[in-house]
Amino acid sequence: MRLFLTTLLVMVAFAANSVLNRLGVAVFGTDALAFAVLRVAAGALTLAVLVRGQLALGRDRLWGALALAVYMLGFSWAYIGLGAGVGALILFGTVQLVMFGWAGLAGGPVPALRWLGAAVAFGGLVLLLWPQGGLDLPLGGTVAMIAAGAGWAAYSLLGQGARQPLVATAGNFVLCLPLVLLPLAVVPVTVTTFGAITAVVAGALTSALGYALWYRVLPQLAATTAATAQLSVPVIAVGGGAVLLAEPVTLRLAIAAMLVLGGIGVSLIRR
Repeated sequence: MRLFLTTLLVMVAFAANSVLNRLGVAVFGTDALAFAVLRVAAGALTLAVLVRGQLALGRDRLWGALALAVYMLGFSWAYIGLGAGVGALILFGTVQLVMFGWAGLAGGPVPALRWLGAAVAFGGLVLLLWPQGGLDLPLGGTVAMIAAGAGWAAYSLLGQGARQPLVATAGNFVLCLPLVLLPLAVVPVTVTTFGAITAVVAGALTSALGYALWYRVLPQLAATTAATAQLSVPVIAVGGGAVLLAEPVTLRLAIAAMLVLGGIGVSLIRR
């Protein structure tokens, strides 16, 4: 039960990241790239303070920082021309493929019920996020989001070996910061006051602490279980949008939420 509640708290933090990102970029007008940089900077500072400067900056952290930077930058660039719903489908679809594929290669066969649960949950996600006006897939945005999904899957897989979650996450963020700063040398950005505040809150709380907590639970989860659990994030985010941004709650949303959560439940059945 403790593992379940902790994982649920992590998924809520991830969903809050999504809501804060939409607030900062879509409502307050800060560029997506600037939002990502401020988010990583705030997260790095918060975590460095929490670990009192005891950072692990070895080779393992370099790979984690690189995966995190690919996710952050790919996510930011993808949404310049990609719709939010389609982008989330590509992101989480890529995460599922990479993490299930890695589990099949490295850990042997995946239980049939986990495949079934993941398929049902992803079907619910398609129902939730599929655009009403037709599918538009710009090449640049699609490639960027696939890269973001692969980066996040790699970041999650690396977390399964984390022995000191807070220290590892701090090292990842600190090393990631110069990587996400590089594009600012050639890409002009716009930062608003409220957008910057939203990015700092997302970085310091829901990203830094949420990712550290994610690294704490990942060693206790199978890669496929961790992948499937993340399908709940868009549902929680849409629910948060309904509460905080007054977005409408529809029958489609209710059915999709039941499919996603039911599929995750099925995937957790051992036999």
